[in-house]
Amino acid sequence: MKTYTIKDVEEHNTIDSCWMIYDNKVYNVTDFATDHPGGQDIFLQFAGTDVSSILSDETVHTHSDSAYDLLDEYCIGVLSTNTTTTLEDEHAQQEHPYHHQSAAAATLGIQKQTAQMGHERDQLFLNLNQPLFPQLWNATYSKAFYLEQVHRPRFTSHYVPYFSDPIMDLLSRTTWYTVPLLWLPFIAYQLWQSVHAPFGSVQNTYQGFGLGVLFWTLLEYILHRFLFHLDDLLPDHPIALLVHFTLHGIHHHMPMDRLRLVMPPALTIVISFPIFKLANTLFSATTAHAFMGGAFFGYVCYDMVHYYLHHAHVMKLHFKEMKRYHLAHHYKNFESGFGITSKLWDHVFGTVLELPNEGGGASSSSSL
Repeated sequence: MKTYTIKDVEEHNTIDSCWMIYDNKVYNVTDFATDHPGGQDIFLQFAGTDVSSILSDETVHTHSDSAYDLLDEYCIGVLSTNTTTTLEDEHAQQEHPYHHQSAAAATLGIQKQTAQMGHERDQLFLNLNQPLFPQLWNATYSKAFYLEQVHRPRFTSHYVPYFSDPIMDLLSRTTWYTVPLLWLPFIAYQLWQSVHAPFGSVQNTYQGFGLGVLFWTLLEYILHRFLFHLDDLLPDHPIALLVHFTLHGIHHHMPMDRLRLVMPPALTIVISFPIFKLANTLFSATTAHAFMGGAFFGYVCYDMVHYYLHHAHVMKLHFKEMKRYHLAHHYKNFESGFGITSKLWDHVFGTVLELPNEGGGASSSSSL
């Protein structure tokens, strides 16, 4: 493990080269800066500095165990304990040439042991350098171990395939722009059908569309809470764990994976099919088409907002609050805070994610 001075670290204080010191270890967090849950601005505030006091001060900003797991992956060396070398130091080193080497070797040994422990723990769950589906298919670990591991976020700078077969794996990932490109024309078609349906009118279309959007916000909450986070009722069986991981566990284990932040079109079709049936049963043709247009528009907004919260420098109005709120769901408490686009249904059903207020101590749902 290489040794660096404070001056070495201070020279790396930009978004393109971002180093930090924590607990006398040096970290190169450049690759993670743009994906930091709190945004890259806070990285730039402390780039090239010692953040030990900041990370340790709970009144300023708290971090979960998962955050420290992520930090370990970027350790590149240790901080030199001496900023200058005196004649006395040089003389002592000449008389005892192995004294300083022994200290460095001890530090290196500790670093290697820590890295090895983290590596072994990850290998017990999933090897992120190999396709994930075969590993889960052949897994024998318990539900308790699975849930403990899947909710410990990992960050990888490389794409982790889900299936061994490249064609199957292609279906498992979705770029963010696929969602609007595919579904916005479908939404426009539904609205056109609504206006031109028997007894159709612009007013009926507006009403059906609004009802559909509201329905989606509720469905978003229900799916996230009662399907994707069916942790307590999840059977202790490998197939059940595989299904859970495929639906949502993979996102919690690797929350910054850019290709698994929006819903694959095939899954969208499966979920929407019963909604189509319900809409056509309950409503007239004009309202049903508008309702589906509104529901799909709500879904498109949901997926775009979800990606935006994870990977963008968001606007302060509403989205900054929701970014902190949603990422707290990932890194602080996955058992509450199920709203993505808003907290509406969290307030209705009493699942608002409450966290200590940064820098204050008062309760707040927005602190990360």
